[in-house]
Amino acid sequence: MSHKHEQLLKLIFHDPISGNIHWREIESLLNHLGAEMEPLSGARIRVKLNRAEGILHRPHHSNVMNVQAIKHLREYLGRAGATPSMYEARREAQRQAQAPK
Repeated sequence: MSHKHEQLLKLIFHDPISGNIHWREIESLLNHLGAEMEPLSGARIRVKLNRAEGILHRPHHSNVMNVQAIKHLREYLGRAGATPSMYEARREAQRQAQAPK
């Protein structure tokens, strides 16, 4: 995972929730994670990631996600197994596997 995407994932799961995350950054993160995205009616998007399916909403009158949308995204990413702690554990396992024995 790139540093940019890792920092964004941490920001999504950080408390208090940031009200300054742009939709294009979320879309880039989802693409990077390998999510399938399908536009639905209006501002809704069906997202499939790691066998978890959810509906996300693009912002209507700006490009910035509101706090409620970030909460919804956080819940979805948690169900899909895309949390900062899971990625940190995966990175640590890779380090240990590469360490000389």
